[in-house]
Amino acid sequence: MNTEARLRLGVNIDHIATIRQARGTSYPDLVEAVRIVEAAGADIITLHLREDRRHIQDRDVEQLRGLITTAMNLEMAATDEMLAIALRLRPEACCIVPERREELTTEGGLDVLGQESRLKTFCAPLVAAGIEVSLFVEPELSHLDAARRIGAPVVELHTGAYANVPPGPRREAQLARIRTAAEHGQAMGLVVNAGHGLDYDNVADVARIPQLHELNIGHSIVARALFTGMGEAVATMRSAMDQAR
Repeated sequence: MNTEARLRLGVNIDHIATIRQARGTSYPDLVEAVRIVEAAGADIITLHLREDRRHIQDRDVEQLRGLITTAMNLEMAATDEMLAIALRLRPEACCIVPERREELTTEGGLDVLGQESRLKTFCAPLVAAGIEVSLFVEPELSHLDAARRIGAPVVELHTGAYANVPPGPRREAQLARIRTAAEHGQAMGLVVNAGHGLDYDNVADVARIPQLHELNIGHSIVARALFTGMGEAVATMRSAMDQAR
């Protein structure tokens, strides 16, 4: 396979921490998880430090910052608290996501059109610090245009609408939205990633989009790992992406 065309795999480890926090134990150990995930083919480790600290904790981010050998992608809301944490720890990448305390998981992309001025101010010090800043956005051309104006060099396309419908015309329509957005983003000079709801059954069609640089996947990998082990779950996803690309 042409290594220049290799699609990067970001593995989100939030739900490993979810299992730990359910009982307040010291296990499963995120340090061991990272070691296994990286050895199995992940290119980047994604973790979401939520305001309510429902899974990833501050100590996790601080400990893993020095132990991850690939790269850390810190998902976070656009708050002063998270900005201070990111500027102190300097992860390789930050993905700015919307966040509501009552949601089960991140629902939808950022309101980049309504918060353009605020997000531009928020992202500027992260970019200046050399952190690769990504905005989690809907696959809409106007949202990509706003992301470009905001000054974030990377966007992550929200694939939830695609992942949440069964195979058929509706899914094909959502896939076309993602494909068009990826083409538009790359043409503007943005690095285009994608993620949310991707699993072993639906990842191939997204992975075939040549403009995509990275997929971030977590829940489906952790779920499969319950039966196969974490290393095999990551390696299987890595293989599915490689075969599609």
